[in-house]
Amino acid sequence: MGGGGREGRSYRSRTQRKHFKQSRENVWKRSKSDPDSTDGHASPWQPFATQNPSFDEYYKEQGIVAAEEWDRFIEVLRKPLPAAFRINSSSQFCSDIRSQLENDFMKSLQTEVIEEGEVEPIRPLPWYPNNLAWHSNFSRMQLRKNQTLERFHKFLKLENEIGNITRQEAVSMVPPLFLDVQPDHFVLDMCAAPGSKTFQLLEIIHQSTNPGALPNGMVIANDLDVQRCNLLIHQTKRMCTANLIVTNHEAQHFPGCRANRNFSSASDKGIESESNMGQLLFDRVLCDVPCSGDGTLRKAPDIWRKWNVGLGNGLHSLQVQIAMRGISLLKVGGRIVYSTCSMNPVENEAVVAEILRKCEGSVELVDVSNEVPQLIRRPGLRKWKVRDKGIWLASHKHVRKFRRIGIVPSMFPSGCSHMDATDIEPKHGNVTDVNSDEGLQQVEDVLTSADDLEEEVSDLPLERCMRLVPHDQNSGAFFIAVLQKVSPLPVQEKHINPEEKMPPRNDDPPKKLQNQDTEEVNGMELDLADGTDEKDPEGSLEANSIDNEDGAAVEPDPLTCEKVNSEETEVPVNTETKSERTGGKRKLQIQGKWKGIDPVIFFNDETIINSIKTFYGIDDLFQLSGHLVSRNSDTNRVKRIYYVSKSVKDALDLNFRVGQQLKITSVGLKMFERQTSREGNSAPCSFRISSEGLPVILPYITKQILYASLVDFKHLLQYKTIKFADFVNAEFGEKASKLMMGCCVIVLSKGGEALSNPVQIDASTIAIGCWKGRASLSVMVTAIDCQELLERLLMRLEIEKGDLVQENAMGTDEVQEEMSDNGEEPESLEVAVNT
Repeated sequence: MGGGGREGRSYRSRTQRKHFKQSRENVWKRSKSDPDSTDGHASPWQPFATQNPSFDEYYKEQGIVAAEEWDRFIEVLRKPLPAAFRINSSSQFCSDIRSQLENDFMKSLQTEVIEEGEVEPIRPLPWYPNNLAWHSNFSRMQLRKNQTLERFHKFLKLENEIGNITRQEAVSMVPPLFLDVQPDHFVLDMCAAPGSKTFQLLEIIHQSTNPGALPNGMVIANDLDVQRCNLLIHQTKRMCTANLIVTNHEAQHFPGCRANRNFSSASDKGIESESNMGQLLFDRVLCDVPCSGDGTLRKAPDIWRKWNVGLGNGLHSLQVQIAMRGISLLKVGGRIVYSTCSMNPVENEAVVAEILRKCEGSVELVDVSNEVPQLIRRPGLRKWKVRDKGIWLASHKHVRKFRRIGIVPSMFPSGCSHMDATDIEPKHGNVTDVNSDEGLQQVEDVLTSADDLEEEVSDLPLERCMRLVPHDQNSGAFFIAVLQKVSPLPVQEKHINPEEKMPPRNDDPPKKLQNQDTEEVNGMELDLADGTDEKDPEGSLEANSIDNEDGAAVEPDPLTCEKVNSEETEVPVNTETKSERTGGKRKLQIQGKWKGIDPVIFFNDETIINSIKTFYGIDDLFQLSGHLVSRNSDTNRVKRIYYVSKSVKDALDLNFRVGQQLKITSVGLKMFERQTSREGNSAPCSFRISSEGLPVILPYITKQILYASLVDFKHLLQYKTIKFADFVNAEFGEKASKLMMGCCVIVLSKGGEALSNPVQIDASTIAIGCWKGRASLSVMVTAIDCQELLERLLMRLEIEKGDLVQENAMGTDEVQEEMSDNGEEPESLEVAVNT
């Protein structure tokens, strides 16, 4: 959500819009000239090499697939990824689009060259409910380049831009299915960008919602990167929802927003009373963490040459921290899904195992083998090795002392630390550089072959995890683990000295506190500090470095890992910049108005609200007061007013009470926009209803609303502006001329004829916003939305026409049969069909 004024700050300081329209470097696309050319001359463009010896060696040893499957596995992994997409189940055209795919494109594309082993050019994914997700046997490149696929490609682009479908990798659709989200759930998507899974969660939240009604649940979508937040907002705004908040935080430090220390959760919803929420807790958490991304090799072939084992090793500790923070924000009885698009067990099973060890029975790994039964999945591994600088390590005791900051015990199946083991380290005096070829060879002489190592086997039920591999169902690769919180988390009493370089031992068992509320806010930490500065005392000290192919530690790649966000720790506007310390501890950062972010302000200008209610005749059943927000504190300069659901309103109330700990980049559904034209300034109401908000408020509008015939409705979409005297239905034109100047709503009547009396609004109702001027009616709908509506109307007409022809033909057959039975000679009958 954009919005707010620019008063008092430069335009470039606004986080929301910064660099949004500037093109970003496409790291997946190789330039036409080879940048690695040494002779200074541009060489012809060559496809990416789809092989990496280190990759092959690593995953063969890990046993991701059986040895006899390896050739098939790697063959599929080197092929382009087929396109996939999902139909928005909450779209009013959901059934129309599904019917078009089943009855039109499945047949018209049948003649196209399809991939070996596939029978159909497009097909619904058998494991996704209600044929709402589809697999295409054409890659994205084929769709763009093949002229015969042009109509199908245009269909995908149009419907995706409007929000009727979402183009998304098939395996990426899986994690939300295992969350078991219900319409009244509070859901947190911790690492949400680019937003396809968030969109999917919102669809589930809005399922079975009647027109004008909003679900009781909400989704908070978070991402660290500001520009990725913009992408997330762009994706989710197509959903037109009032039940979404987009935030910009480090996932491992996501604020808990605890209102007070004495709060006791009396409700399973985390709400202290009807209007006050005491703490931000969630029924469901999606933890799709940053990862090395080698499961996406089919759509991002550039990863082949970039891949090395250090990517996964460097992200392991961060992944554990994010998952633990998600669990600490989860209600008891809630479910969390941990997922990655990586095949690496160090990023997958090792993280899940460490979570289970840290939680000490407070969290269970759920067996979901009976859920989504048609999805082909493989069980998680219980044994694996770690590779570091060309050396295979089966246990932490084999890790050299100078490498124990980066290679931590939790990476191994047992999770055990072996600090008293004999360390392999360079001698003092004539020191050998372990990074040199000579030094590395000396170390490798000690531990060279993985076969010589005694493998550890985890005693945890990691087979309940699931791994999706490319050759099972012609997809990408993914890892998913479903966990349920069954009791409060243990709290670590042990505080580690920040100067310590060695990872902490896991020898001392943490104690559990009786006070559940203390645990819920602080997760694994006993200190009752503010939620935004909570850190896992163990995980925060574990190194997050990444090893490159030469073995040198480097900072994580920002494309695959969450980086430290400078804006996250900036002192907010109107606060002191002086760093103060009290009693040897850093003073809690005062949080409030975040620099570069427009404020979220409840809009309470009764004069404007009452003028809107009076002008449109909005029924009192639709609550406006307390549910409207803006991004500008100056009500005279407010350009957009947003509507929020009850759940989002409660979350905003809580955020204000705790000092605005949430860094909100987008919230609410754009409901009203100020009309800035010359006619708009003279209209009785200066705010018009936005296209996004119209479906929600439509059932409650009693004024400025007309019901048009099909032909006049089509003409409005085609010509955009029509004079009152030019409408086909003269009565409709006369009624339109009598409306007050300003925004009005035109509804397509069900029977195709203009109606005088209001009709029952349901999910199939089609309505558009228009502007009633002095002599004409003009649509206030984007060109692409007009195009979509016209195509859908024509398609419905063809279907109705076909049904009518079939119905009349059946009636004719019955008449002819009856006449034949009576011995009469049937006459030629003509069937007239009115369109």
